[in-house]
Amino acid sequence: MSSENIGTADLAGRYATALFELAEADNQLDAVAKDLADLRAMIDESDDLKRLIRSPVISRQDQGRVMSALIEKAGMSDLVRRFVGLAAQNRRLFVLRGMINSFLAALAARRGETTAEVASAQALSDKQKQDLEAVLRQAVGNRVTIDAQVDPTLLGGMVVKVGSRMVDSSLKTKLQQLKLAMMGVG
Repeated sequence: MSSENIGTADLAGRYATALFELAEADNQLDAVAKDLADLRAMIDESDDLKRLIRSPVISRQDQGRVMSALIEKAGMSDLVRRFVGLAAQNRRLFVLRGMINSFLAALAARRGETTAEVASAQALSDKQKQDLEAVLRQAVGNRVTIDAQVDPTLLGGMVVKVGSRMVDSSLKTKLQQLKLAMMGVG
């Protein structure tokens, strides 16, 4: 990991810790977690929003106004609005997704949960998520929360990461392995 990525992770962790402590003091951990998960989904689904939070060209005031309006329209808590506003004011929106992930990871650790990152070619149905949670709960030994992402480059199947363990059953990887095996035959 490059030193730049380490610095970004530390920055996101510090902001997430501060938000966690504020939410805990106000007994708002669950509400803030839901708002942050919704905000992360909005960021993931919108290329324009991704550009807004990453752009050094857009002023911090404009970033703050847009994010505040978005959060207000979505009906998120005042604590989340103020937190994102502070991140915008300090020019830290580029690590907002990392802050959200750090907050949710801290909450999951506190609850004794393990988070599984799941990338699939298509969105998982609720039934598929429940079945996957049950299988992972047996394998890991405690409650598992699934962070599902859609990655159309996988073509089919899924990639599951739990901690440092990864299971890649994607069609993309299987085709790459087949290609390498065929190259080795000749």
